[in-house]
Amino acid sequence: MLFALICTDKPNSLDLRLSTRPEHVKYLESLGATLKTAGPFTTDDGSPNGSLVIIDAADRAAAKAIADADPYARAGLF
Repeated sequence: MLFALICTDKPNSLDLRLSTRPEHVKYLESLGATLKTAGPFTTDDGSPNGSLVIIDAADRAAAKAIADADPYARAGLF
């Protein structure tokens, strides 16, 4: 089943996003076929302010576990 993870960054957290990005990208890559697509939301000036991640998971609990393990989520970005 496909799940859309719609994540909104905390205000004034661009530095946290940028410093955690390498871990986040590595994590997404590790998901393999589970990850269907992912990308940032941006403001009108192009600054990232959230993420959309679409995953294939068995159920809501599995999707939540994947979302909770994301380095962005663990760092408190969302």
